[in-house]
Amino acid sequence: MTAGPPFFGLFLPQLRMDFGTIEHRARVAEESGFHSVWLMDHLSPPGLPDADCLEGWTLASALAARTSTVRLGHLVLCDPFRHPSVLAKMAATLDVISGGRLELGLGWGSVADELHAFGVSDDPAPVRAARLAETLAILELMFSGEPVSFDGAHYHLEGAMARPRPVAGRIPIHLGGAGRRLTMPLVARFADWWNCPSYAVERVAALKPLAGSARLSIQLPVGLAASALERDEVAATAQRRFGSWGGLIAGTPDEVAASLRHEVELGADLFVLQFSDFGSPETLRLFADEVMPAVAGAMPGGPAAR
Repeated sequence: MTAGPPFFGLFLPQLRMDFGTIEHRARVAEESGFHSVWLMDHLSPPGLPDADCLEGWTLASALAARTSTVRLGHLVLCDPFRHPSVLAKMAATLDVISGGRLELGLGWGSVADELHAFGVSDDPAPVRAARLAETLAILELMFSGEPVSFDGAHYHLEGAMARPRPVAGRIPIHLGGAGRRLTMPLVARFADWWNCPSYAVERVAALKPLAGSARLSIQLPVGLAASALERDEVAATAQRRFGSWGGLIAGTPDEVAASLRHEVELGADLFVLQFSDFGSPETLRLFADEVMPAVAGAMPGGPAAR
């Protein structure tokens, strides 16, 4: 694993990949020095409802048993899917069995059509955000291992206790999104990390003061070309697949590293990257060998600065 920031995570949404492929790419990411592997949390993939999609929490548990150092998380868990008491128990359990490797990414559930289709919730966005605020407060209390009583607008607990506690006593909280009214106040109040989605990268400087003490992670799509000869083809594929997301980075290792260094200057400590070839082992190793050291080495205190 990398010794310090910036850290690099692999976003590996479990879409159109069987478990063997997902496991192999997660293990290659671990072996290559990636800090973390991130899954998605959907009952069916947005825009592709007929595609196979493994359940995110079960998948993370399976990966925890087949890896040893890489951290595991979701960007992001859908809060309406799980009662906060159940979520706290699930999170502490996975953290314990993985040796303290869980990163807890949460969101208030922005895909309203999915929530409606599966009968989960028809509540408007402000209500879902308010419910997430109560979830976050309950998680803090439940991770203490002490009896918890809570009386909120959405949840009520009386003397609830959840043990074992997480390995470090708590689990890092990642909140994703960029909404000034509903999301950023939750980031400032509860989060260890603010996960800025690619569509908001151009607003990082303006939004970061709203994140309070939360550290900055940035989620980006990347097209990594092994050489200048492959650059145009890789960039075209990346644009076709992820161009509408915003924040797309495409080019040779030197070009990708230069773009990431710019984001580090804006305060990014973690990058969560989705590669245009969906994280093939060759791309993961190329990124680890040529991009990671180029980014870290150019930072103050990095190898190139000494």
